[in-house]
Amino acid sequence: MIHRVGICAVLAWAAVSMTGQTLASTAKPAAATTSRTWVQPRTPDGQPDLQGVWTNSSAVPLERPKDLGAKEFFTEQEAAEYTKKALRAGAVGVHYDNSQWGLAKGQSKFATNPRTSLITGEEGRIPPYTPEAQQRLAAKAAARKGHEFDTAQFRPLPERCIVWDEEGPPMLPATYNSNLEIVQGPGYVAIVNEMIHDVRMIPLDGRPHVSESIRLWRGDSRGRWEGNTLVIDTTNFTGETAFKGSTDKLHVVERITRTSEDVLTYDFTVEDASTWTKPWSGQILLPRADGGIYEYACHEGNHGIVGNLGGARADENAAAGK
Repeated sequence: MIHRVGICAVLAWAAVSMTGQTLASTAKPAAATTSRTWVQPRTPDGQPDLQGVWTNSSAVPLERPKDLGAKEFFTEQEAAEYTKKALRAGAVGVHYDNSQWGLAKGQSKFATNPRTSLITGEEGRIPPYTPEAQQRLAAKAAARKGHEFDTAQFRPLPERCIVWDEEGPPMLPATYNSNLEIVQGPGYVAIVNEMIHDVRMIPLDGRPHVSESIRLWRGDSRGRWEGNTLVIDTTNFTGETAFKGSTDKLHVVERITRTSEDVLTYDFTVEDASTWTKPWSGQILLPRADGGIYEYACHEGNHGIVGNLGGARADENAAAGK
């Protein structure tokens, strides 16, 4: 179990709160939330303080619904009405309704983001795949067809409890457990995602990325401060992670800024010239979550994998008359 105390021991952490940021290249500023009396808190070593437990649960879909066209922002009334419509239709369960799992956190703050999609810009959608990516993904799908249960290696990484696609980077709202904790210490920032329970240890001392020969499930992250914004640059992904179909050339830049006492603004830009026709960016508001991080007791080789593969073998034996 990954616990806040364990992270703190590693980092010899200081105060609890969080910090501010500049935006990804194509992102527009979120609505101003900073009050005149609010002052950016600092850690004992002078860093903008981003610490605490936050949620990226959101009633805003990743991609803009096609019926909204190029409309990038709602009015406050439109946002409230669209959220109610999504809740009535049950669509919110796809991305953000933790209540189905008894983990409803931050649900009252769905309407804080006036965006019509988390992806920013006029299109509000993930760019098209390149011809190279289309061929690569088609070949991969063809190789797996009819063999999905032959071996554990053919099963999706989340099912194998290795890494969750939305866990990131970039850190997108997951189906449930859409919470994260940030802890800071001298020279480091640690981010733990409730989903799959991984911790990213992000050095701030300017060291270069690891050798290109080293590939990691969640990439190799390096951080720096730009004013009150924490900028995180991540490379060295493994191609098996395949975020939204990406390759090991995936490059993610995240920017985290504390814009009020109880809200972080999270911007990201994703780039992989072997996968998409152009980079794409997004923005998510992270309100403070009540309570702490729950344990996500998931490990590779779990009972689900045993059951899935065992069931497939039973079906094969039945088809063979055994």
